[in-house]
Amino acid sequence: MKLTLKIWRQENPTATGAIHTYELDGVAKDMSFLEMLDLLNEQLVLTGEEPVAFDSDCREGICGMCSLMINGEAHGPEVTTTCQLHMRSFNDGDTITIEPWRAEPFPVLKDLVVDRSAFDRIIQAGGYISANTGSAPEANSVPAPRDKAMRAFNVATCIGCGACVAACPNGSASLFMGAKITHLGELPQGQPERWSRVVDMVGQHDHEGFGGCTNIGECASACPKEIPLDVISQLNKDLRTAMKNGL
Repeated sequence: MKLTLKIWRQENPTATGAIHTYELDGVAKDMSFLEMLDLLNEQLVLTGEEPVAFDSDCREGICGMCSLMINGEAHGPEVTTTCQLHMRSFNDGDTITIEPWRAEPFPVLKDLVVDRSAFDRIIQAGGYISANTGSAPEANSVPAPRDKAMRAFNVATCIGCGACVAACPNGSASLFMGAKITHLGELPQGQPERWSRVVDMVGQHDHEGFGGCTNIGECASACPKEIPLDVISQLNKDLRTAMKNGL
């Protein structure tokens, strides 16, 4: 395949960025999207140009590093991570626009790389659970209903990629935060700090500059791990309970 790539280039956080256009030939349909970018960078290096900076790590869809807006969609046309998106989703002669996440709390570091440490600070604000250290406890020593355990496991699959923020018109991280709140809120081990956790995480979320949720649903539609929208309802319910009790 031959493609026209329009890619955001930005030298550093304070520089003015712009879209640059590249022509790339020899793209195989079984390549992943990141392998296609690797091919482009090989071409750029051979011609003496600076390669495009982009994030990746596991390339198996579980680390959340490969955060790109592709033709205006978080992670591209398929509901998956960028590293698991394959070029068979595109056609010969296509023009593909590639940009970094667009959200104030995710400042661009270089080209397609953004700083998502705001997510880390939200998790840190939630703190730890009150669990004794030492050897692992017996699995059934703290019984949990199966439905709650399964829901906790399902929402724990959130990889913190930030697609929910990038897709949301408000730049809200409510889906991400709701997944983390629901994960621990469904389990007995998460109960001692349940109310202080939600207050602290919401406070950090707002401090970082994320927008408010208006239940548009783009976040859940873009989520590569299919985190359900109802975790935001759980987040709001826990926050109301905490505030009602003066916590």
